[in-house]
Amino acid sequence: MAKKPDVTKKFGEKRSAIVHAASVLINDTGVQATTLTKVARAIGLNATSVTYYFPRKDQLIVSVYAETIALLKSMAQEALAEDTLEKRIAKYVHLHVTLRERIRRGERGLMTALSEIRSLDQDQQDELLFAYREMVNEVRAFFGEPADETQRALFSARAHILIEAMLWWPVWSRRYSVLDFARVETKIVDILCFGIPVTRGEWKPLPLEDGGWRTHEEVQPQQNDEFLRAATVMINERGYRGASVNRIAEALNVTKGSFYHHHDAKDDLVLECFQRSYDRLSKVQMAGRDVEGSYWTRLSSILNELLELQFFDPMPLLRTTALQALDSEHKTDVVMRSNRLARRFAGFLIDGWGDGSVRAVDPLVASQIIMSTLNGAYEARRWAARFDDPERAVETYLSVLSEGMLAERS
Repeated sequence: MAKKPDVTKKFGEKRSAIVHAASVLINDTGVQATTLTKVARAIGLNATSVTYYFPRKDQLIVSVYAETIALLKSMAQEALAEDTLEKRIAKYVHLHVTLRERIRRGERGLMTALSEIRSLDQDQQDELLFAYREMVNEVRAFFGEPADETQRALFSARAHILIEAMLWWPVWSRRYSVLDFARVETKIVDILCFGIPVTRGEWKPLPLEDGGWRTHEEVQPQQNDEFLRAATVMINERGYRGASVNRIAEALNVTKGSFYHHHDAKDDLVLECFQRSYDRLSKVQMAGRDVEGSYWTRLSSILNELLELQFFDPMPLLRTTALQALDSEHKTDVVMRSNRLARRFAGFLIDGWGDGSVRAVDPLVASQIIMSTLNGAYEARRWAARFDDPERAVETYLSVLSEGMLAERS
């Protein structure tokens, strides 16, 4: 009888090791490429040993997601215990930064990208999404009890952007030494709390002349454009694994043969989706560069246009979560293109500091918060649809950047 606790402890430790190994593989290669055999090999076991703990791969994937969401929720609850909003935001950021520091120093850490949840069976994803919504509610509680529906919408947007910023942090944190993490943490908190422009709350975007990035429904699209649109929407909603060739073909009411007439493989289509999205984003950036006004006005105009694409255009921009499924060579190319676009945002911020329209924020940190805010906007489409005025939806969402999360709004 005395040995039973040891057996139970050993079982828990081995199970935890399997879950953590699967988490690393999912982040590196995506759900589809993560197999029980690869997980076993990563921790020096054979596949049979892994099936003792997880008879099926989907059970392991669900466990990875469930434990990640549980960790996110516990971090939110710890931050919520602070007595002011600024301290809650600072604590939440600190917990995420220090987790990444521990992982970099060799400690096991579990923070799995959650983009493939909607590729699971309905019962499994319903349970996970319910847990995720509970976690979001904890973060939304940072901002207090909303006085009305307008404030509730604002608090929901702030919570969503804060979570997205921290889920994007593991990706761009790789560019920094852990010795710089404390400084970066301070800069993240400053931007989230107080926004970017010198004149807090300034939001006067100018209209941009369409340079080919908008969808015009009166124009008959080419079939390949239809494939790109359907694939982009499906990957954004269901993840790479859930966006199967069958589903994409069915969405367009065409055969699989028609798909393969245009694309040799699904990965080719995903790469083309990334290319199209980044081309559109780049065109908007360049159009915004040429408008009159301060560099904050130019940046505001770009962000306004890109949010309209994410919220309302039939073909939004592709979420970067699809990166997981690409092979290392293509992933490197796509990440490099993403970094170039982020650096262009950083350039606007530097020039804005020069003309006095942008606060002295860290441009590299701020550019990554901009990227995560844009990237996560697709998930807020239903949120934006509740607004009678689309411009108000965009302005409310981007108020995190224009005035920060501490600002009180009427």
